[in-house]
Amino acid sequence: MGGKEIKRCEWVGDDPLYRAYHDEEWGDPCHDDRALFELLILEGAQAGLSWITILRKRENYRRLFDNFDAQKIARYTPQKIEKLLQDPGIVRNRLKVNAAVSNARAFLQLQQEPGGFSGFVWSFVDGKPIVNRRHSLKEIPATTPESDALSRALKKRGFKFVGSTICYAFMQAAGLVDDHTVDCFRHKR
Repeated sequence: MGGKEIKRCEWVGDDPLYRAYHDEEWGDPCHDDRALFELLILEGAQAGLSWITILRKRENYRRLFDNFDAQKIARYTPQKIEKLLQDPGIVRNRLKVNAAVSNARAFLQLQQEPGGFSGFVWSFVDGKPIVNRRHSLKEIPATTPESDALSRALKKRGFKFVGSTICYAFMQAAGLVDDHTVDCFRHKR
């Protein structure tokens, strides 16, 4: 009694999984290649679905996709892909699963460059988070010039399911962009 309710971004709602994701992960600057690869694959899997659907399946993705070890995913055979498509623990969309495999191959190529994958994606925000001052969810765009540029660059390197909207969601999740609304306790003032 008497405790003040924590103010969060309005998209969070009451789901404990969503709250934990928002409070402990979403928007934290990430520079770890494996974690960034995971986020990119999950954002692609989310296309056309709600993020809570993917959060509820995330542990299954981690288990079934070898904890997002790109070396292993890049070697998935057609038989392994068919097995994945039979598992209800993930989004069973052939294009999305095939994209995860081809993205692992593209990721490994990009990882060999100076700065690795992290250096590459962070270069689209000049190495530091863009901190926005949004007052409501309706002020947050689906895409930005930075997400447009990242999308084009990833596609040019062979990535799939990396349209600008997916890239912007990835940038938000990975902390390249701080889109916590100004009234949220996580907004960096």
